[in-house]
Formats: sequence, structure tokens, C-alpha cells
Amino acid sequence: MDIFTAMGQADYEELVFCQDRASGLKAIIAIHDTTLGPALGGTRMWTYATEEEAIVDALRLAKGMTYKNAVSGLNLGGGKTVIIGDPRKDKNEAMFRAFGRYVQGLGGRYITAEDVGTTEDDMDIIHQETDYVTGISQSYGSSGNPSPVTAFGVYRGMKAAAKVAFGSDSLEGRTIAVQGVGNVAFALCGYLKEEGAKLIVTDINKEAVQRAEEAYGAKAVDPKDIASVGCDIYAPCALGAVINDKTLPLIKAKVVAGAANNQLKEPRHGDALYERGIVYAPDYVINAGGVINIADELNGYNKERALKQVSKIYDNITRVLDISRQKGIPPHAAADHLAEERIALLKNSRSTFLRDGHHIISRKRP
Repeated sequence: MDIFTAMGQADYEELVFCQDRASGLKAIIAIHDTTLGPALGGTRMWTYATEEEAIVDALRLAKGMTYKNAVSGLNLGGGKTVIIGDPRKDKNEAMFRAFGRYVQGLGGRYITAEDVGTTEDDMDIIHQETDYVTGISQSYGSSGNPSPVTAFGVYRGMKAAAKVAFGSDSLEGRTIAVQGVGNVAFALCGYLKEEGAKLIVTDINKEAVQRAEEAYGAKAVDPKDIASVGCDIYAPCALGAVINDKTLPLIKAKVVAGAANNQLKEPRHGDALYERGIVYAPDYVINAGGVINIADELNGYNKERALKQVSKIYDNITRVLDISRQKGIPPHAAADHLAEERIALLKNSRSTFLRDGHHIISRKRP
């Protein structure tokens, strides 16, 4: 892999390789763009088949965070960390403390948080070595579990998409197919049920499905059938790449709006949704509630202020769909346009983020 060529294609700023033999740490920190502020993005721990696969994932995820933070109106850039290893058996305290020292060494250019394969407890360990971490325990003044806030943002974005598709943002009586019923999706189902929506759910975890059936009266279907069920709104809330060549012809919904990351397998699948007249709420816009919530921690967490900002996801989705209509481009391209426009606006008035230039974190370790 030609690393500098890969970085140059999307103008990445920095790629940091972190190694600690004693603890087994093998981590890659990717910083994509700090035009708007320090790079914020979680730490993912995964059993990558190769080092190249880990690098590619770190780069892809970091760029995604740049766009998510920009379109959400945050004064933050995009970054991401991947740790190579099995989160079920390779974790240890020394590993996360060593990683925390690497983060501290970046002087605030990168702020981390939990992600797939990492937990709040892991963030607490990292916090022993650095101030540049969010999503830590509430005893540190953190916001705690971000899942309910993420769900609230998805709910707000779904209403905005529904207004474009159906002429009203009311979800009462709408049939919504929810793929995956994890923490975020379960909380989302609560909002939907409260508004009077009819729920169809699926998950490979039968206990999660049963929980949704009992709590919300949801109808369960087999995972392989969820994309083809008759519904008004299809909400992917599990794995990515669920909008693909196989599922596209099956979708009967008029709206695709869910919490999952990277819902489109390729950009052309977003083009296909647009050509079919299906309203797509771009994933990194609609699921930004979690990052908006943890970003609020950087100024001393205030729940009311954070929820007010997350509620604006309704406006963000509306703006994206307006751009899509005005320019005649698919919503995923419109979202990219909105993010790139904001970054470009500040590009000439701000250089890359320097920690000594502006103190964004007020919280200190006890």
C-alpha cells in the first residue's frame, strides 16, 4: 500500500502508528482535517485480517467524521483510531493507558471516544493518561451512555425525511421497519411507538427482538426479509452496506432513515435510491446525535443544551434534502456538498488546528 498516495487522495493531515510491545497495543490514529477544530472521533477495536485493512478503515472512518462534524455545525475536525485486536480477549489496562499517552502526545489535535469494540470503562482508563477523551463515566462530568441521544437525533431526522416524502412529518400510523434492535434502535422504537407508529423489527439476536415485541408490540420478521417488507420507512440500524445490489430491488419503503453507519455499499446505490424517488436521510447526518452529545462535554456537559443541538438534526436533514432538490443531486451527494461548503468557508480564515491557539477543553482530570 502506498500510504502517501492514499492520504493524498482525500488530503489527510496525519497518520500515527502506535505500538507498545508489553501490552500488545497496535493502533492507528488517522487525522483527516482540522480546519474547523481538533479532530474528534472514536477508538474502534477490531480483528482486522491485515494491517492494510486496518489503515484503510482508519482513513475511511476519519474522513467520515470530518463530514459528520462539519454538517452538524460542530467546530471540530475528523479523526479516528483503530486498534488491531479482539476486544473480547486482547484488552488490558496497560494497552489503553499506553494508547492514552499517545493521544496526550498529540497535544489536543485529536480527541477520542468510544466506538465499536470499546466501552465507557476503556475510556476511563484512557482518561488516566489524557484529557483528550470523551464518553467517560458520569462521575467525571460526562454524559454517560450516548445511545438514547443518538436515537433522539435519528427520530428527529426521520420526521424531517417523512415530511418531504409524505407532506407531513407525523409518524402516526406509519409502518416502520427497523433492522437491528440494539441500544440505539431500541430507544428509537420507543420514540416511534409513542408517536403511534407501527413497528416491524428484526435482529440476529433473538432476545433483542423479543424485548422489542414485549415493550412496543412490534412485529418480528426474519433478518433476510426486513428489506422487502411492506412499510413506509425502512430504518437500517445495524450493519453498514445494507443498501446494495441485492436489497435495492426489494425495498418498498418511500423513506430510508436509520442509525447505521455507511448504509450505502457504494455511492451509486444512493444514486439508485434517488432515481427511484426514495427519500434517503444520509447516515452521517441523521445519526450525529451521539457525536453532538459528546462534543458538548468539551465545554462542560449540559444535557438541555446538548438535546437542543441534537434536535436540529431535523433542520440538517431538511437542508440536505432542499439542496438535493434544488441542485438535482442525490441526498448523499447533497450532504457531502453541505459539509465541504462549510469547511471551504473557513479554510482561508483558519489554518490547521493548534492546541496552543485555542483551549477547547475546560474539563480537567481530578
